[in-house]
Amino acid sequence: MTEPTVGTLRVNGATLHYEVRGQGPLLLLIPGGTGGAASLATVAADLADAYTVATYDPRGMSRSTLDDPGAEQRVEEHAEDAFRLLDVLSPDGPGRVFGASSGAIAALHLLITHPERVERVIVHEPPVVEVLPDAAAHRALLARVRDTFRTQGLMPAMTVFAAGMRKDGDITGPAAQVELPPRAAARAEQTMGDLPYFVGRIVPSFMSYAPDIQRLEALSDRLVLACGQDSRGELPHRPAAFLAERLGTELLLFPGGHTGLTTHPTEFGELLREAFRA
Repeated sequence: MTEPTVGTLRVNGATLHYEVRGQGPLLLLIPGGTGGAASLATVAADLADAYTVATYDPRGMSRSTLDDPGAEQRVEEHAEDAFRLLDVLSPDGPGRVFGASSGAIAALHLLITHPERVERVIVHEPPVVEVLPDAAAHRALLARVRDTFRTQGLMPAMTVFAAGMRKDGDITGPAAQVELPPRAAARAEQTMGDLPYFVGRIVPSFMSYAPDIQRLEALSDRLVLACGQDSRGELPHRPAAFLAERLGTELLLFPGGHTGLTTHPTEFGELLREAFRA
């Protein structure tokens, strides 16, 4: 795998670590969860024959440091980080953008606030639960996660959070066991290191975000909503499916479930290639 060119970018309150591969029009990949740029390395390398592929660690994750380690996190600021990267790496024209999970929420807000910088956005299972008819139940879930994290610690909070993500709110069934590719398994230590930040500051802020649906309707020709083939019925699948129906657009299905980018990177990348070519 070709080694990327590595750079840093000063943004408001943070220093971003980013990586660039290939040549051609810019494709910015925004990771979700605790993945960071490393979680996108395989897909980025596969797409580097057609694009200048940029990946990065979102602020506060891995190698992207916060000026104030205790700073609260906002979707708007994370979206502005992506905008700044587009300006630096594609100054002469709009770029293509893909976002996964929490990264998909940042990508949605990027489209809403800076549509002139975005040619097409593909968002995979953005958990914008505020758009759902039963949003109040999910606010209660977030409150339980926050309270459990504060009173019992990380792993009990993760148990509550994971239960809320499962199909039809199932809190008793076991989590699916998936054998990860070697590169993904090797990132486990970093993933665990970023979990307290993710659960404590990203989850409550991002899952409370309500996108401007009217604005998305006006920009729907540039927006592709996507879900995992295996995640139907799970909470992260529902907002994307709801928005696709509301906007009258097709829902694109990717291999695997919510973490299909990690479990099926080659197949995922090929479908991304086709979707951006369409």
